[in-house]
Amino acid sequence: MAWTLTTQLWLLLVWGAEVWAAGPRTELLNICMNAKHHKEKPSPEDKLHEQCSPWKKNACCSVNTSQEAHKDVSYLYRFNWDHCGPMKPACKRHFIQDTCLYECSPNLGPWIQEVNQSWRKERILDVPLCKEDCESWWEDCRTSYTCKANWHKGWNWTSGSNKCPVKAACHRFDFYFPTPAALCNEIWSHSYKVSNYSRGSGRCIQMWFDPAQGNPNEEVARFYAEAMNGAGLYGAWPLLLGLALMLLLLLS
Repeated sequence: MAWTLTTQLWLLLVWGAEVWAAGPRTELLNICMNAKHHKEKPSPEDKLHEQCSPWKKNACCSVNTSQEAHKDVSYLYRFNWDHCGPMKPACKRHFIQDTCLYECSPNLGPWIQEVNQSWRKERILDVPLCKEDCESWWEDCRTSYTCKANWHKGWNWTSGSNKCPVKAACHRFDFYFPTPAALCNEIWSHSYKVSNYSRGSGRCIQMWFDPAQGNPNEEVARFYAEAMNGAGLYGAWPLLLGLALMLLLLLS
């Protein structure tokens, strides 16, 4: 009788751990960040502007946010891309795509982290950006100019938009970002982490995609959410083993 009861309790513990590990991870899919301009929940937006248009079927951004994302100094963050002179259009295109991904994508859940910042409660960290996206971003921006390697902080905002801090000299991008990885990993405080995987692999996030072919980032988010499920269950085993041993002692 004791053995049967122990077995039942053990199975209950295993089942409980699986539910505990898997349940929260499903909430990482199809969600929006708790940030400055994000909607509470993703939903269709039929009129998303230009480079934000791939997310029309399911977006965390509004039409107005998508329009502002294409402006040089928009109300979104008052950020001036041309802080060291005019940024080349090919380079600026990547920053617009970057903004659209950040504002519109519902597939960044596995990399959302809580933060204590006045303008947002959550951010993304170490999103595995496809290597081609990172390499083309760097190549197209290599000969544009900037004065900082981390664009999240350290600017002079006294004019209402970002200006280079005192003693920060303007140099080509490849001075501050000597490699594609340096650009993608460092420019937004490690929001991205360049991946060794290629576009279409199902293992890295694409900054932009053809909506006619579907959203490839859905599969990527699912893969990493499932991987986190496994990690959560693995981490629960020491607790399960300890509880099982206690039960055996109590019932022996």
